[in-house]
Amino acid sequence: MARVFSFLTATRGKGRLHWTDWVSYSYLIIGIFLMFGPVIWLVLSSFKTANELDRFPPRFLPYAQETVEVDGFEDPLLAFTVIDGDLTGEVVGQTRRAAGRAEIIVPSNPDERIRVTVDQLEPIEGISFATENYTDLFERFNFLRFFWNSTFITVTATLLMLLVNSMAAFALSKYEFKGRTSVLLIVIGTLMIPQTVVLVPLFLIVTELGMFNSLWGVIIPGAATPTGVFLLRQYMITIPDEILDAARMDKASEWKIFWRIIIPLSAPAIAVLAILAIMWRWNDFLWPLIVLTRTENFTLQLALNSFQGELQTDWTSLLAMTVLTLLPIAAVFMFLQKYIATGIASTGGK
Repeated sequence: MARVFSFLTATRGKGRLHWTDWVSYSYLIIGIFLMFGPVIWLVLSSFKTANELDRFPPRFLPYAQETVEVDGFEDPLLAFTVIDGDLTGEVVGQTRRAAGRAEIIVPSNPDERIRVTVDQLEPIEGISFATENYTDLFERFNFLRFFWNSTFITVTATLLMLLVNSMAAFALSKYEFKGRTSVLLIVIGTLMIPQTVVLVPLFLIVTELGMFNSLWGVIIPGAATPTGVFLLRQYMITIPDEILDAARMDKASEWKIFWRIIIPLSAPAIAVLAILAIMWRWNDFLWPLIVLTRTENFTLQLALNSFQGELQTDWTSLLAMTVLTLLPIAAVFMFLQKYIATGIASTGGK
């Protein structure tokens, strides 16, 4: 911890900050604010009530109006402070409000109803986290079902992608055969084809195979990607061929060479591809929207879209579910982020 603190507070100047220190730390602080500011705002907004979200100008922290208990009323009343008139400074509870006027009650005298104008009252507010935004998700929506669908699609599609892409990259990097360069150029050339161009033929194929409205209809089309093949091939080229020749002399099969030598040595590149694949599949929206029409098969992304209608949007549920959707991606990135720089640098990717 001391070494980390020493590194973060290192300065070029001796005894005082050099002008380059001011520039460096200002740049870093601005960068941190730009990267994490929207995320922090999203998390705090997910704990705000619907009234607080509609407030203008918006406030950074979640606030909620406090209440006061008054005899004769089952539910607590909204609390206000009187700022004008004979009751100035008194804390009162509001029973009703209409046409710019309000009916209030002093808690110490619950039998007397007083009518004042709205501009004479100031709401009493405090920081309050609306945790019901999250708990209501499990009561109003089948959140766990949506989460399972997204997890199953992401994990299965990622594993299939890693297997198929690594096998293709192994063949294109370590085997000499006629037409290898042409196959590689075709694979790379498919990167220039927009995804929207193949949506219709891909939908027809999925329908003919009976995978429409099935999770496998989302998984199978993404089992192989040109990006993954190229990324892994560039890394596998750096593995010395002598290691493979030595294994063949020891009578190791090609399948054993692939699993025992190629896969372990390609772990950094595979980790990078795994991170990219997880992000692609978890955040995928367009293709699941086309293939899946039944609510029980919806992913989290499709469920998020259901909160937004033509006339109104359920912002409290939308923001809370967005935060829950981001958590798995953030966790995966934190555990595998150490492989990103190593893997991309070794593959020559930019």
